[in-house]
Formats: sequence, C-alpha cells, structure tokens
Amino acid sequence: MDKGSKLFWLLISALMAASVLFGIGAERGRRAVQRAAGATLSTGDLVRLVTVVDGDTVVVAKGDDKATVRIVGIKSFPTDAGRDAAGGFGQAAVDALRRVLGDKPARVLMHDTKKDANGRHLATLFVDGEDVALRLVGEGAVLVYTVYPFPSMPTYSAAQDRARAASRGIWSNPAAAARADMLTREWLTEASP
Repeated sequence: MDKGSKLFWLLISALMAASVLFGIGAERGRRAVQRAAGATLSTGDLVRLVTVVDGDTVVVAKGDDKATVRIVGIKSFPTDAGRDAAGGFGQAAVDALRRVLGDKPARVLMHDTKKDANGRHLATLFVDGEDVALRLVGEGAVLVYTVYPFPSMPTYSAAQDRARAASRGIWSNPAAAARADMLTREWLTEASP
C-alpha cells in the first residue's frame, strides 16, 4: 500500500472510532435522562403543572417529584416564529396549554405505551373532568396527531373538523391551514403499514 492509501485508511479508521465513541456517549446520555425522569406516573394520579415545554409537552409535579408528559393525540407547531408561516401558532398552543392547565390539578390517564423513546410519559391530562388535548384541538390550537392511533382519535378528529369549519385558531390562517394539511398528509403516510 502506498503512503496515500495508508493515510486514507488511517483517517477512515479514526472517523469510525470517533463515531462509535460518540454513539456510546449519546446512548449513555439518553439513558441518564430516562433514569432521571423523576416521578412514576399512573392512571388516576393528580399532578400540577410545573412548566410548558411546547404545545404538546409539559413538565408536571406529583408531590415533590417531576415528570415530563408528552400529551397523547396532539401535535403543535414549533414555537420558533421564524421557522415557517405557522410559527406563531406554536407559541399560541403553549399559551393555550398554560391557560387550560393553569394552577389546577390535572388527572393523568396513561397511554398503553407508558413512555416514548425520549423517556417522556405518554398520557392524556384532564382538568375539571375535561380532556385538555381535546379542548386544544377544538380551539384550533393544536392538530390531531394521527401517526400513533389512540382510543379517542375519532372524537379528536371530529373536534378538529368543527374547529376547521368554524375557522378557529390554526384554521383561521390560510398559510397555517395549508401547513396543517401538509403535516396531516405526511402523518397518514407515516401511519400506513
């Protein structure tokens, strides 16, 4: 082998080793986050809002322990207003979630799959007996996330249809509605076997 080939293979070997080490480090970090997830949530638990991460994820407290909850069945636009025409609706979803949850206790209904790949609890939250996600869908603050089926999906879809027909929230803005339609089509493709 000539000197150039040896140098090439040495460089390739170094890059592969660095990739393996990076992957191991990333996996250790992911596992550490999952272990530090805090409270174990169960159906029926009462929790209180600590913070809203985005329009479909919150941090809640059960006693002194905290847990991150990915609310099942909904998806919000990103909160970065500069990202696309619908960006302002991401912040509106955060504000709506903060308003609906407020300082009231929320009851937890765990999803069949307890956690997602990021270690977040998958659950539906209820305040004063009302499904928080269903309310946000009805207000047009968030979209029904159809990639992963859930028992209330038909009810959520009907609420989204009513919000669209009434031009509420996302559906009041043609650019946001077009973005929502595009996402919905993508999700249908992802959900298909």
